[in-house]
Amino acid sequence: MSIVAIAELLFVHPNTVRFHLESLFSEGLVELVEHGRKGRGRPASMFRAIPQMDRGGTRRYQLLAEVLITALAAERRPRVKGLAAGRAWGRRLATLELEAEPSPDVTSADGATDRLVDVLDELGFAPERRESDGEQDGEQQIGLRHCAFLEIAESHGKVVCSVHLGLIQGVLEAWEAPVGADRLDEFVAPDLCLLHLKPTATKK
Repeated sequence: MSIVAIAELLFVHPNTVRFHLESLFSEGLVELVEHGRKGRGRPASMFRAIPQMDRGGTRRYQLLAEVLITALAAERRPRVKGLAAGRAWGRRLATLELEAEPSPDVTSADGATDRLVDVLDELGFAPERRESDGEQDGEQQIGLRHCAFLEIAESHGKVVCSVHLGLIQGVLEAWEAPVGADRLDEFVAPDLCLLHLKPTATKK
């Protein structure tokens, strides 16, 4: 339809139609098409809606996560598989991080830990560096004050927390950081999970 035809159909001014069509065109929701009319004079611009799913519609990502986690929990050795899935995603996430910031300071234990805190903060875990209990030399701790998958973790905590730990391990491995994620203590307090980092073996 042309701008004039749309304006007549909606009982609005053509400039109003033109304004909204520009937005729809820039968002890839409408396209310009050839008029098809032959003759003298410049043909009117014709617009057509591009058929597609409604990108403003309802999303149910939690339902999808529940479906996948429930299926994973029913597998043999679900924690091992959750850990592997998390590590694979963590390596991918680390690659994206390096593309965004090509030279992060991850060569020292403190630098890698600080960078990891930033990544966990971006993922919604509300992390905080904590003092180690001193039981292990070189151990560092990060408290996680928020679970980005709380409702699913409450029903399938062992699997979800394995995914979390694997993700962190994958990030640190991809960085070749001098620290690694040793374990993740789940809900040591109602509002706290505790991540334990340990120095990795020195490369020769």
